[in-house]
Amino acid sequence: MLGRQMRRRKPRVLCFHGFRTSGEILRKMLGKWPDTVLEKFDFDFLDAPFPARGKSDIEGLYDPPYYEWYRVNEVECFHFDECIAYIEDYMIKHGPFDGLLGFSQGGMLAAVLPGMQREGVAFTKVPKIKFVIIISGFELRELKSGPPKLLVNAFSVPIECPSIHFIGDKDFLKERGLKLLKLFVMPFVIYHSTGHTVPKLDEKGQETMLKFIEKIEELFSQDLQIGLGPKAAL
Repeated sequence: MLGRQMRRRKPRVLCFHGFRTSGEILRKMLGKWPDTVLEKFDFDFLDAPFPARGKSDIEGLYDPPYYEWYRVNEVECFHFDECIAYIEDYMIKHGPFDGLLGFSQGGMLAAVLPGMQREGVAFTKVPKIKFVIIISGFELRELKSGPPKLLVNAFSVPIECPSIHFIGDKDFLKERGLKLLKLFVMPFVIYHSTGHTVPKLDEKGQETMLKFIEKIEELFSQDLQIGLGPKAAL
């Protein structure tokens, strides 16, 4: 009975929204995905730590408030360390979380977290992240002052954490998204015809997503057998 109950547990996924949007907005954007996908996860939508300090591109489409994770210009990245500390504190208090989902700026964060965790520079007090879902994510641009210290070795070796990436043909960050894709080992990829958005899942996209979910479920099953030990045979 215990084994069957644990197998039915949905993976908990912490979700990071895009720049100057919100967790509620990301929740609504994901609502266009079919129930066959959404019902597989237990999503938690986190608002970024800082209120938006400028105009949001989605004003008029979605209601405020709007938030941002960090700010960046050609020289340096602002408030990145504070952002990471905020996320880790939330994961400690509200976790454990099995995976991450990120859109745009949130996708960048979801992508770098496994590397920081591997290097032991952050997220050392939370369980290892088992998978990431990256929608219109990107590699942080090269900065004149160099990357934030926490990110120096995040991609020093390819990321082995299972991942699925959404790449839009018309996304203005497509090239940076493709660069990010190459930093992961055997990633799943969904290419779509739209731009910088959470796309609907067509038949092919849904098929790819369900294959990724099957892989996650296999990992969970393996972890469960290890965790139960001899009880698994009872």
